[in-house]
Amino acid sequence: MLLRILALSATLMFAAPLAEAAQPKTKHKLSQKKVQKARDAAPRPLGEREDMRRFAAELAAREGFDEALLRRQLAAAKVVPSVQRLIMPAPAGAAKDWGAYRARFIEAQRLQAGLAFWNEHQAALARAEERFGVPASVIMGILGVETFYGRIMGGYSALDALVTLTFEFPKGRSDRSAFFRQQLVELLLLARHEGLDPSGFKGSYAGAMGFGQFMPGSWNRYALDFDGDGQIDLIGSPVDAIGSVANFLAEHGWLRGQASDYTLVMPADTTARAQMLVPDIRPTFSAAQLVEMGAQISDAARMHEGPLAVIELQMGERAAPVYRLGTQNFYALTRYNQSSYYALAVIELGRELQAMRMIGTAQPPAPAASGSSGPSASP
Repeated sequence: MLLRILALSATLMFAAPLAEAAQPKTKHKLSQKKVQKARDAAPRPLGEREDMRRFAAELAAREGFDEALLRRQLAAAKVVPSVQRLIMPAPAGAAKDWGAYRARFIEAQRLQAGLAFWNEHQAALARAEERFGVPASVIMGILGVETFYGRIMGGYSALDALVTLTFEFPKGRSDRSAFFRQQLVELLLLARHEGLDPSGFKGSYAGAMGFGQFMPGSWNRYALDFDGDGQIDLIGSPVDAIGSVANFLAEHGWLRGQASDYTLVMPADTTARAQMLVPDIRPTFSAAQLVEMGAQISDAARMHEGPLAVIELQMGERAAPVYRLGTQNFYALTRYNQSSYYALAVIELGRELQAMRMIGTAQPPAPAASGSSGPSASP
């Protein structure tokens, strides 16, 4: 309402006489439109409002917060239009392309940054692998895909982002405001536990923070003080992030010593192919069942104990899809980000780094051919 009043006042203040209004004013009109657009795009304080007051009262009663302080913090937090824009789904119609997606992450600069990070933190990575059973290469893959090893952790106020998505979630997509409302609660609990101002946390437009881009709820449940300094700091301590990523995967079903994926050749029969793809990323089929349906799988996959998922990765509009067999460990990676493309990018980035370390090269390997999906099993 305040913005509408200001806009109306501005219109009246600069209204031209009728005779002048008939003259072309294109430049002035465009300028005014730009000003209004800038105002609409500018963050603004949430302010005192009924839904915020109810939220603060309920949280104070349930968790023992100082209600007056909580209301001041929330009222001062900003609604950020760019957060509302970025949370919207990608435009429909663009074909998925595993080759292009892979190339975003398995590239020279990220590989060089990964080598340097691994060399610097090899002791912590080895300790995490020993404790949790998660290979160092997988931890490295997540940290590389998520934040370029800490180079890109996001510059949004996590409080502003979560306030925006709690109280003014944009229309036009499925409403996830309840999820972000819980994450806002988790952020406030985290800040209180650490004795910090909740407005001081920086992260992504969705409120994810640190080297591993943990949401506040994951921080509270899975983050560890892995460097032993008495504080859990996923933003400032790469060692804490290493241990916390490994702990997250272990808590979500990562199995020590199990491969993450295998190669396969799909059967020619279209009915069998469709049946294999129905469960998507959830491991469902035994190796024997897949062979019976006509799939060609490696000897390692035939010996695998436990269910497997058939993963389809599209290669754009003109190339045929590629396929992988995903294990329980592949599925655990999709608990971090619910995308098979993401999970395989993590795996393959880690593999490339491990291969470079094994041969002692300072240069990244030549780019893989389009559709290549690396070795048949994880390290």
